[in-house]
Amino acid sequence: MSYEPAPRSDEAMAALRPDLRAIAEMVPVGVRALDLGCGNGELLEYLTVHKQVKGRGIELSEEGVLACVRRGLSVRQGNLQEGLADYPDGSVDYVILSQTLPFLDDPAMILHEMLRVGSSAIVSLPNWGYWRCRLELLLTGRIPKAYDLDQRWHDSPRWQALTVTDFARFCEQIGVQITQQTYLSRGRRIHVRKIKNLRATTAIFMLIKAE
Repeated sequence: MSYEPAPRSDEAMAALRPDLRAIAEMVPVGVRALDLGCGNGELLEYLTVHKQVKGRGIELSEEGVLACVRRGLSVRQGNLQEGLADYPDGSVDYVILSQTLPFLDDPAMILHEMLRVGSSAIVSLPNWGYWRCRLELLLTGRIPKAYDLDQRWHDSPRWQALTVTDFARFCEQIGVQITQQTYLSRGRRIHVRKIKNLRATTAIFMLIKAE
């Protein structure tokens, strides 16, 4: 029986979705991590294999859980809306939530739970403040899809549109501090300061509890 060798780290990194690549770069080698809404496990597998992360995941869909199990990952089926009561305070170093926040009914609860369970949280989210989204709404009068989230407003699960500025102000209101920010425009990293809400299609934030 022949076995295919595992892909090299750089090849595996290149195969990740752009926001997942940015997240993977933020996670140090050998830490403990919990990936919420981990989907098919591509990020968790990369972190486990190439960064020696002690990783676990939670995924709602049975299809996603089965895909993770096939990858040999430690993932359980669960609903994030119910919180993370099964995880003790400070039980991991990093808690990750990628492209899932717009679908949650109580984002403040999940962010606080992430920072109870982990020392730091990493959140990626699509940005409806992107200039093309604004122009589409202005010209058509219709709610646009986010450019990095190919889902219409009426598809299930339903999302709530938000912008980079919305999220930053929300974090201030709930006592969460942003320590690191990465912005992407259609999959490419951009370096902006004042007009990031106009130019970014996706944002990735590192969070801690505000002092």
